[in-house]
Amino acid sequence: MAKDQYLLILTTFPDAEAARQIGTLLIELQIAACVNLLPPSQSIYRWKGAIENKTEVPVFIKTTANNYLEIETRIRESHPDEVPEIIAIPIERGSSDYLAWISDVTFD
Repeated sequence: MAKDQYLLILTTFPDAEAARQIGTLLIELQIAACVNLLPPSQSIYRWKGAIENKTEVPVFIKTTANNYLEIETRIRESHPDEVPEIIAIPIERGSSDYLAWISDVTFD
């Protein structure tokens, strides 16, 4: 994939410390340009036949498409859930300066 294909990756972690650890790692590895940790939110979902309700920290990760697999691998390695939420949304438009910055600070 071309370097100029950008993604917004959405995930959640059970608490702010776990989210901060993965966010810091992704930035240190230069596979994400920016990681936003949002305030905790309530998630309600069905898992293995039961309705679950838990507090999670939403995380937004801005990166290039070339870094997706490495980011997915790192999230899976550090996440306590059997099936962590990992959703990638293509960024079709954005400030050209911001998108260029994503390319400049990520390594792929």
